[in-house]
Amino acid sequence: MSVLPQEDLIEQWTSEQASLKQRLVEGDTEEWQTAPGFQGLERVGGVDLSFIKGDDLNACAQLVVLSFPELELIYEDTQMALQRLEKTQPTLLPQVVFVDGNGLFHYREFGVACHLGVLSGLPCVGVAKNLLQVHGVIRNEEHLSQIKALKKAGDSFPLTVASGRVLGEALRSSDKSTKPVYVSVGHRISLDAAVRLTHACSRYRVPEPIRQADMLSREYLRTHFPSADTCG
Repeated sequence: MSVLPQEDLIEQWTSEQASLKQRLVEGDTEEWQTAPGFQGLERVGGVDLSFIKGDDLNACAQLVVLSFPELELIYEDTQMALQRLEKTQPTLLPQVVFVDGNGLFHYREFGVACHLGVLSGLPCVGVAKNLLQVHGVIRNEEHLSQIKALKKAGDSFPLTVASGRVLGEALRSSDKSTKPVYVSVGHRISLDAAVRLTHACSRYRVPEPIRQADMLSREYLRTHFPSADTCG
């Protein structure tokens, strides 16, 4: 089996992203997204990928589905399993999926949350734990000062790129953490709804769907590769 050179793989990936980006929907498409308290939303999903450091072959993709607003685990699968869930237990299919990573706040304005959203057709929210320094948004003194100004859970400030466009928001998601998360649209949801929903699903810094997916994926790798050092 032939393997494409890295340059060709990057070109192929970039081309695929550009094609999928044409199908991206920015803005709310579901009634629950604009309803008070997200009325009508019953299931929220989370997707996380954990790796074994130094291992280019093994990784664990974890899907969880939590009830909303209780945030209790109702389904979990240790694979990229949205299609299988839709076939086997469609009543548990999440109405929105949180992705550990960026959406529109990305070099090509099409991060992993956009990719998953377009391919699955589901509303998706990108939530990154670290700032992606892109399009003029950098972790400088001004940025750090804005973080310090986030006094309580729910406070946020826009991530405005050099073009003047707002591609995401830095959100203090919980009073238990002063570090923000970086929220951006993945697919079929507005930035306002994405930020409010992230806050509503956060008991700690990271929203519960991602936090629980991360814990389960790491546990899977620890069980199957007990000597491995995992990251995700």
